[in-house]
Amino acid sequence: MMVRKAQNLCESCPLLKSCLYDAVVKHDVSGYVAQTTQRQRAEIRRRLGVTVTPEDFDTLAGVTSPNRQVDHEEVLRLRRANPDESLETLAHRLGCSLSTVKRHLRRARTEASTPRPAPARRPSPEQVAAVAQDVVSGTGRRPRVAA
Repeated sequence: MMVRKAQNLCESCPLLKSCLYDAVVKHDVSGYVAQTTQRQRAEIRRRLGVTVTPEDFDTLAGVTSPNRQVDHEEVLRLRRANPDESLETLAHRLGCSLSTVKRHLRRARTEASTPRPAPARRPSPEQVAAVAQDVVSGTGRRPRVAA
């Protein structure tokens, strides 16, 4: 009954298509989203060849703890946002050593000088919607094989 209510709410939402696309392609969302369950979205990703990395909520929230690896992108983001701050100050904000900050900045310089492979092509919102329709409706479902 709750799933049916959620389906009805999602069906009338003008953001359904973009919500589904974001939940499948951009973020690893848990629970019921855009008329799909977490298991259905995993199947949609599998069929489309999409890989979504889980969010690092500790880094996003600025949580630091001993023996926690410092996120490379967070070091670069802080450096870009505060170009006039000393590296010692950045290290203190990140809860790491000065040498860790320097190591991440050296890595960024090295990576900038090497050519990058082309990013993986993302499916279009229409492709995601078509595969989602197939998965949710149960068409194209593979028969289960007895063990």
